Amino acid sequence: MSAAATVPTPTPAFEGFGPKVEKLNQSTLWQWRVLISRLFLRTSIGELFTTAGAPVVFMVGFYIPFAIPWNHFVGGASSGVASNLGQYITPLVTLQAISFAAIGSGFRAATDSLLGVNRRFSSMPIAPVTPVLARATVSVYRCSIGLAVSLVCGYVIGFRFHRGALYIVGFCLLVLAIGAVLSFGTDLLGTVTKNPDAMLPLLTLPILIFGLLSVGLMPLRLFPRWIHPFVRNQPISQFVEAMRALAGDTTKRVLPVTWPVMAPTLAWLVGFTLFLVPMSIVVLSKRR
Repeated sequence: MSAAATVPTPTPAFEGFGPKVEKLNQSTLWQWRVLISRLFLRTSIGELFTTAGAPVVFMVGFYIPFAIPWNHFVGGASSGVASNLGQYITPLVTLQAISFAAIGSGFRAATDSLLGVNRRFSSMPIAPVTPVLARATVSVYRCSIGLAVSLVCGYVIGFRFHRGALYIVGFCLLVLAIGAVLSFGTDLLGTVTKNPDAMLPLLTLPILIFGLLSVGLMPLRLFPRWIHPFVRNQPISQFVEAMRALAGDTTKRVLPVTWPVMAPTLAWLVGFTLFLVPMSIVVLSKRR
């Protein structure tokens, strides 16, 4: 009798090795692009109008009431605080604008969680972080719109860049980095709460409170002494001072771009990132 024919045992393909890695990376990138396209298609004209209109509202709301008190209580350009009110408040208005643009990421995350979109994603071969990165990317795009409109409004009331092009790029990159971190944080909050209606009060009130209790609107010496430590060291104040240093001014007391001025801002950004990354691992792992 002839020997029994042996069927060769197929070699198992281990996922994550060899060409599978490149295929997986390409698939994740493609999924990210598809999700971004989905989010752009869902973006309404009203949402873009709100993103572009928020800096205008903030600029008018801060400039008109404080124009006369600025000269009376601060001393105007002769005080050395800033060359004009526009130069002083534009960094704060820019931060407020990108903060409201970042809220959209949390609202979309909460909506997706409420409608079961994330549950459907969990049954598909999609990395848990891919939808988050897609929403954050679109949110950074909206932050760039808020940044551009804020600078245009600031230019109208007297804001100017007084340093070189490298510092202008640094100013814009810093603002977008802050917007990216805020977008990531609001996205995780929306994923956890699953309540789109709660996003606006949960995120708007802290933004307004921290903005008003900061050096973005008036100098530290005009606040009550007992609240000075909070006003001086909270993140909005540190972000504003770093942005003022990068923008420059014509006064003798302009903040220099030095490590002591920029380090607190970088520390806050790194701290927020180190807090959000493990939180995202916990939140996104529960999604599955």
